[in-house]
Amino acid sequence: MDMSPADSHENRKRGILWMLATMLCFITLDAIMKHLLESYSLVQVTWGRFFFATIIAALVCGRDFTRLAKSKVPGKQALRSLLLMSTTGVFNAGIRTTPLATATTIMFLSPILVTLLSIPLLGEKVGIRRWAGIIVGFTGASIVVQPWQSDFGGIGVGVLFLLLASLLNSNYQIVTRMVRDDDPLTSLLFTATAGAFVTSLMVPWFWTWPTAFDWLLLIGSGLAGALGHLCLIRALRLAPASVVAPFSYSSLVWATLFGFMVWGDWPDFWTWLGATLIIGSGLYIFHRERRHISIAVEA
Repeated sequence: MDMSPADSHENRKRGILWMLATMLCFITLDAIMKHLLESYSLVQVTWGRFFFATIIAALVCGRDFTRLAKSKVPGKQALRSLLLMSTTGVFNAGIRTTPLATATTIMFLSPILVTLLSIPLLGEKVGIRRWAGIIVGFTGASIVVQPWQSDFGGIGVGVLFLLLASLLNSNYQIVTRMVRDDDPLTSLLFTATAGAFVTSLMVPWFWTWPTAFDWLLLIGSGLAGALGHLCLIRALRLAPASVVAPFSYSSLVWATLFGFMVWGDWPDFWTWLGATLIIGSGLYIFHRERRHISIAVEA
């Protein structure tokens, strides 16, 4: 059945709402992990995020679990899972000492890095205008990082971890582009299960028995992570990626609110300025990529 223009417009609205919900889930996950890292090891907190996400993903799959647990591209799924697990661990290490809004802003580099890395990894061509967007984005990142005010070789340790997490996340996104033959739930199962398996082997050496409330937070981290991915799947099914992707920047609003309410952190002028440049360049790159795709389709 063909979708009418009105239905298409309505679906885009719903897709945007699902994307906003996605960002709320992911920032809730980040806030929970940042709080837990004040009392528990990096390995244990990362374990909780993946272990309980695996349980939730399996429950969502239900009777289709056996079918969805089989991948047509297991090698790429394994690489994708490794990259996400590494991103999560390194990001957790970074947010221990970095305000949540600042960490979120640094992670906004990921789509810019995806554009840059798509040249050697995917053989894509990037024009002068997108190169300009990349340069503006990195200028914004330099303003946020403020190496002239840090102590560790010009850049704080937490910020170094976050820059590495952004690079790992961009590679994760590129590999995700390559995994097109599997159901999105298959990808969710693979990433959650791989992370749970690896961290379960390590966690006995880093274990501290959680309080009852912290058990709820560990479960909540898995729930927020799984729900975030499910909301993202829903958003991308209702609207094109080029429509919903720019709304991922709403995460800065959630991160700022959580940071202020829980830790009393408020981004300074330089963070806001850098965020403006990074978000602006990211939106411009999204716009150029959408035009590039439209022209290619029309041709």
